[in-house]
Amino acid sequence: MSKAGGGQWSDLGQRLLSGGIVACVGLWTMWLGGLAFHILIAVICGIMLWELQRMIGAAKRAIPMAVITAAILLAAMELPAGFALPLLLLPAMVGVSQIEQHRFTYAIYSAVILVAGFGLTALRDDFGFGWMAWLALVVISTDILGYFAGRFIGGPKFWPKVSPKKTWSGTLAGWIGAAIIGAVYVFNGAAGLELIGVSIAISMASQLGDVSESALKRRMGIKDSSNIMPGHGGMFDRFDGMLGASIFLLIIEALVVFPPMPVSL
Repeated sequence: MSKAGGGQWSDLGQRLLSGGIVACVGLWTMWLGGLAFHILIAVICGIMLWELQRMIGAAKRAIPMAVITAAILLAAMELPAGFALPLLLLPAMVGVSQIEQHRFTYAIYSAVILVAGFGLTALRDDFGFGWMAWLALVVISTDILGYFAGRFIGGPKFWPKVSPKKTWSGTLAGWIGAAIIGAVYVFNGAAGLELIGVSIAISMASQLGDVSESALKRRMGIKDSSNIMPGHGGMFDRFDGMLGASIFLLIIEALVVFPPMPVSL
């Protein structure tokens, strides 16, 4: 019994340590905003591109392409969105011509990484630290509550063939956590009640980002995108949910008023 329990929680210490370090660095640069936050996101996205290329068997050019891509993303962050878009898609186009296999996979995932990274810096630049913190808290609460609920409650698996550890109890717990984060912002007068629904949708998008990365790893026959973060695997493993959340938030901003305005009674 104890042996099984130890195996179940064996990675918790490493997850807390490495996750805590990343959280502190991320929170500090989120607070600073501006160039510091832009550089952090560009570095993270560059590492994820490096991991992506290694996963699909294109490790030979992975480092130079990742460095160039990070520099392109950093340049795009300093431009208006209309001028930034071609730069965000350029690495995917170049990669397709240079990579010998899994070209379509690389094109899709690399474009998602760069557009999501641009979306995160746009959110911080346009809406400030408070709303960047909201997005991060929704994704983090989804991940943490899903992790603990899945292990304490268990139950039916969400998609066992792709992600055998994810359960419906953890999935629902993530939605509840996101709703609570949204409710805190609503009751503090920062937004209208619609934010609760938006927060749950962002949580779902975060989970879909997580599952999508799990599907990629399963297809490539690997466990982690890299071992750069003890207890978490790679940067892609840690930020896959944020990618899904950022992309979906960009869609939300195009469809509805964001943040939802409080309704005067």
